[in-house]
Amino acid sequence: MDLFGLTNTGKVRRQNQDVFKILFDETRDIAVLVVCDGMGGARAGNVASSVAAETFMHHMGKYVEESIGSQSDMAKKMAGAVVAANKAVYDKSNEHEEFRGMGTTLTAAISTPSGEVVVNVGDSRLYYVTSHGITQVTRDHSVVEDMITRGDLTRTEARRHPNRNLITRALGTNRSEEPDVFLLKLEEKDYLLLCSDGLSNLVLDSEILFELQHASSVKDCCEKLVEMALERGAPDNVTAVIYRK
Repeated sequence: MDLFGLTNTGKVRRQNQDVFKILFDETRDIAVLVVCDGMGGARAGNVASSVAAETFMHHMGKYVEESIGSQSDMAKKMAGAVVAANKAVYDKSNEHEEFRGMGTTLTAAISTPSGEVVVNVGDSRLYYVTSHGITQVTRDHSVVEDMITRGDLTRTEARRHPNRNLITRALGTNRSEEPDVFLLKLEEKDYLLLCSDGLSNLVLDSEILFELQHASSVKDCCEKLVEMALERGAPDNVTAVIYRK
């Protein structure tokens, strides 16, 4: 088991509204990973992402300390932690005028000997990578993803679309929000990559696969992927978290 995370403000933004957190219990082979990408600009997207990530990890930390159940039990706990994170951001947004309207994406995974569970709201992604290929597990909650589903856009066109950064679901913008939930079963040497759209908008899936298959370590791969985004202009914050089973 190996894991590493890295975030960068990018080449254009003055503030990094991406947040990632990692919880690692090496003795029990348990890892919890989360990436949040705040939105709101002057309306404190960085606050939204920090509150969401901290609340989510607080709930998952208590769960990991107590006992880990089946995949279905883990899925309920993960979803519950997302609901709690949404409430924390929503309440803070409504309690403080300067935070009104803020929100954040959240993509997270837990890995245990019993299997893995993934949750997401927004367009931060999780990829599952094996020696055979790469799979985008999460589905973007975004305007362009909906257009692709309707057949109005191709994936290539979506990468250049002016509305590619508009998301249709986020934590904190509604009183209640529940995540999409996915169950996985990783084998030894399989990878999970969690990333914000600052990376996925600039680095192709095939490039991610190549770097993961050829990197000497997850740290080197994280650094390489973020470097690639920076070399391509990085108009947004860039975050990558990589876990190797």
